[in-house]
Amino acid sequence: MKLMNRIKRSQEKYEQLFLKEQTVDVHDPEFMAQLQRLIFGEVFDIGSLTDQQREMITCTVLTVLQTLPQLKAHVQAALNVGVTSLELREAFYQCAPFIGYPRTLNAIGVFNEVLQQRGIELPLEPQCDFNDDERYERGLAIQKELYGDEIKERYQYLPEEFREALPRFLTEWCFGDCYTRKAMDIQTRELLIFCILTALNATGQLYAHALGNIKVGNSLEVLYSALIQCLPYLGFPCIFNAFQAIKELA
Repeated sequence: MKLMNRIKRSQEKYEQLFLKEQTVDVHDPEFMAQLQRLIFGEVFDIGSLTDQQREMITCTVLTVLQTLPQLKAHVQAALNVGVTSLELREAFYQCAPFIGYPRTLNAIGVFNEVLQQRGIELPLEPQCDFNDDERYERGLAIQKELYGDEIKERYQYLPEEFREALPRFLTEWCFGDCYTRKAMDIQTRELLIFCILTALNATGQLYAHALGNIKVGNSLEVLYSALIQCLPYLGFPCIFNAFQAIKELA
C-alpha cells in the first residue's frame, strides 16, 4: 500500500510541476522510476517547505552542480508552481559570489532561454535602487547585522593591500550587490545560500549561515527540510556533512 501511495504521489507531483504526464526513460526505465518516486513521491513530502521553495532550492543546487539540462526542466517547474521570474533571477544572481561568474552565467543563459520560450520580454526589471558608490555602506549594514564584521580580523596576517581588498570585496559583492536587491526576501536569500554552501560541501561556513537563517526567521526545521530536498541531487556524504556541521543547534 505504501509503495502504491509513493507511486501515485510521484505521478501527481510530477504532473503538477511539469504540466505533463509522468514518463519513464525507455533506455533506463528502472533507474528513472527510482529517481522519480524518491524525489516526487517522498522527498517532496518531507518537511514544511512550499513547492516554490523546493523548486528554488533545486534550481540553486543544479546551478552549483552545472547540470544544465536538468536545470532547464526545473526552471520550467519553478515558474509553473508560482515562482516569479524576478524571484528566480535573484536565486541565480546570488550564486555568483559563491560559485563565480562563469557558472552563474551558464545558469542565467538557461533561465533566459526558458523565459524567451514563454514569451517573457528581456531584460527583466532592474532590482537595484541605489548608486554604485553606496554598495559598501549598504552591504556592510546587512553584513554586520547578520554576521558581524570579524572577517576583517581574520585576514590581518595578509599584506595591507590584500587584507583590505578581500573583506571589502565580500561586503560589496556578496552583501552590497546581492543582499540589497529587491524581489527576494531575506529569509529566502539566506535559505538558498545555506543550500549553495551545502552543495559546495563548505561545512566550515554552514554553522554561521545556519545561525544567520535562524536570525532572519527560518526555523531549524526549515533548514532540515532544505537539506532533505537537496539529498537526491547531492547524495548522502554531502548531506551527512551538512547535518553534522549544524548539529549543535538541535
